[in-house]
Order: sequence, then structure tokens, then C-alpha cells
Amino acid sequence: MSAGPTPILVELFTSEGCSDCPPADTFLRTLDSTQPIPGAQLIVIEEHVDYWDDGGWRDPFSSHAFTLRQGDYVNRMHLASAYTPQMVVDGVYQFVGSDRRSALKAFESERSNPKIEVRITSAKLENDRTILHVDTDAVPVKAEVLVAIAADRADTQVLKGENGGRHLEHVAILKSLERVGKAEKGEAFSKDVSISAKALAQMSRVIVFLQEPSQGKILGATVELFKN
Repeated sequence: MSAGPTPILVELFTSEGCSDCPPADTFLRTLDSTQPIPGAQLIVIEEHVDYWDDGGWRDPFSSHAFTLRQGDYVNRMHLASAYTPQMVVDGVYQFVGSDRRSALKAFESERSNPKIEVRITSAKLENDRTILHVDTDAVPVKAEVLVAIAADRADTQVLKGENGGRHLEHVAILKSLERVGKAEKGEAFSKDVSISAKALAQMSRVIVFLQEPSQGKILGATVELFKN
């Protein structure tokens, strides 16, 4: 089990084309910078969906893959539909992304849940690729291992759409998410993961997390900052 602060994965599904999203984006940045929950490490990811892209402004960070990930949460949690901004905490709690009361309640609930330790070690360069060694402690149930690459920070001057004229700031903007393996019940995971230099351009966060199959509960997570 993790010996340090309890990692809590905070996913925000958002869009620059949605006028309700900037307050949630700001809240996520605040969580990331202030880490307001004693004994917990909030590991944040901003996931920009693409279903707002036909509303006058194409979000430069949007991806249909992130829309599909949100859709899987919608189905698993038996929601009527996808919406933005939506915050998902550790794969089990969901609410409007700017709802601070619901967020703090979820964080407090997850802080006391033990997590499996996840480690990123032995980073080295090979032929314009970064090789990271990822390993975990043994898992209590079957789990998938996912590696997310996120830009540390970015900002946009929005020219059109619902946020036209606004300057938006973002943190931990998801660029790619890859399932790199799995661990069976009672097993640990250990593997070298290869990441292109392009993917880690400028300042990037590498977030590795364990998630129950079918996009279930987050069992452990870690994050490291890299600069090529």
C-alpha cells in the first residue's frame, strides 16, 4: 500500500467551447496548486471532449478519444447523458466540475481508502524516446495499467463560440492515454514503457494509474514531471 499521501485521481471533462467550463478549469488549477486535502495528493487531469467543436470554436486540445472515455463513465454510472464540465474522482464519484462542495466530500471519502503504490523509475533516453520503468505493488483485484501524457500548462485566446474573447488557462491537459498492461489479482506489475520525445515536448506530466477493468475504480496512481 502507498506509504505517503493518498493519491486521488481527479479527471475533469471540459471544453473551451462550453461557457460553463472556465470556472471548473479554474477550480482544477486551484486544486493542483494548493493541494487542499491534508494527507492526500490530488493528481489532476483535464480531458477536453470534442462534442462542442461544432459550436463556433474548435478546442485545440479536444479529442474524440476523451469523449469516448467520458461516455464509458456515463454508461458505467448509469447517467442520462454526458455533460460538461464533469469531474470524476477515482472513477467512482461524479458531479458538476465546479461543484466544490461535492468535490471536497469525494476527496474526504477517498482520502481514507488505501491505494496500491505505483512507481515511475529509471527514466533514460534511447533513440529519441524516453524509457520509463513502471512498477506497482501486488493488486487486490484485476487491474489495468494506464499511462497518461499531459501538458503541464497551456492557455488559449478564444476567438469564437460561447467563450469568444476570453483568455483561458489550463493545467494537466491530457494529450494521450494508453493502456500498457494489466495485473491479475495478487500480482504486481513491472514493465518498461517507451514514450516518444515528441509526446514529452516542453513540460509534460506522466501520470500512471491502476484502474479496475471496464473503467472502474482507481486503485493507485502517481505523477512525474518531465522536460525534454
